[in-house]
Amino acid sequence: MRDLWCSVEEGEWDNRTFPMEFLLLGMRNVPSLQTLLFLLLLMICLVTMVVNILIVVLVVADRHLHTPMYFFLGNLSSLETCYSSTILPRLLASFLTGNRTISAHGRMAQLYFLVSFAVSECYLLAMMSYDRYLAICQPLLYASLMSWKVSLQLAAASWLLGVLISTVVTSFLSHLRFCGPNVIDHFFCDFTPVLKLLCSDTRVITLLASIISILNTVFPFLVTLASYVCIIAAILRIPSSKGKQKAFSTCSSHLTVVTVFYATIIVYLMPRTPQLRQLNKVFSFFYTILTPLVNPLIYSLCNREVREALRKGLSRALASSMSSKYCCARVVKSPLVHM
Repeated sequence: MRDLWCSVEEGEWDNRTFPMEFLLLGMRNVPSLQTLLFLLLLMICLVTMVVNILIVVLVVADRHLHTPMYFFLGNLSSLETCYSSTILPRLLASFLTGNRTISAHGRMAQLYFLVSFAVSECYLLAMMSYDRYLAICQPLLYASLMSWKVSLQLAAASWLLGVLISTVVTSFLSHLRFCGPNVIDHFFCDFTPVLKLLCSDTRVITLLASIISILNTVFPFLVTLASYVCIIAAILRIPSSKGKQKAFSTCSSHLTVVTVFYATIIVYLMPRTPQLRQLNKVFSFFYTILTPLVNPLIYSLCNREVREALRKGLSRALASSMSSKYCCARVVKSPLVHM
């Protein structure tokens, strides 16, 4: 691997050869922190998976959470679990084995799922904001406008849009020629670093990607922004401070998640200059790895109903565990009694 990188630095890579493997450089400037980064990422991976899966289980198991708002939350946690599974296991394996290569098919698969989940999350957050708009600004019509059928259609549309957009981008990208060097200066197969490996004209794919990024980022953001402008205006018209606080508490978790999401997605609006390359990686780290961890924690800490469902679930699990131990103890003691 070291010889490969040296040959690339010396310009010895044959541009006529299609690379079958690619080298992910990752955070190559901090070799002394490899062990610390591995432990940190392992902890983030475990916590992210456990917390997101726990929220999905709570939404399914607790009947008090069987509402469109928490149905969308369960979809968001499922999405975050899939997103983390796309990046973190491969990154952890590279730290553990030292092998940073990824096959051409693996590169395209990772890029496909990353684009799909990122687009789906943009639309899902917009639909969650629309749900909150209906609940606060149109409470009398909420049940009819946001029925279970509509909720299922909106959630399915967010997933399908992600799949559709990702299929278009990766299909177009797969027909272009990669001629080297086969080095991706990132810790995952992000679109812009991969684009730099093309030896054909990139103007068309760059324009296509820019249009798709704007449409699938700005449009959901405008829907979210418009929803919260109406929500804030409606909350300010509530006469009592207690009523304002209660109304705001129903959307504070989602507003925090949206703020974190769009604050970190700014990485894709930053210029890709050599001076900002490492800063781009840092922002990508927040967007792709920390956001799936932070989102469920925000909902767990800020949402009273989720906290209550979690408390009840833990209480039932503890009671069941104590009951099992008591039964086991009686079974063990019973032969001694008969003796």
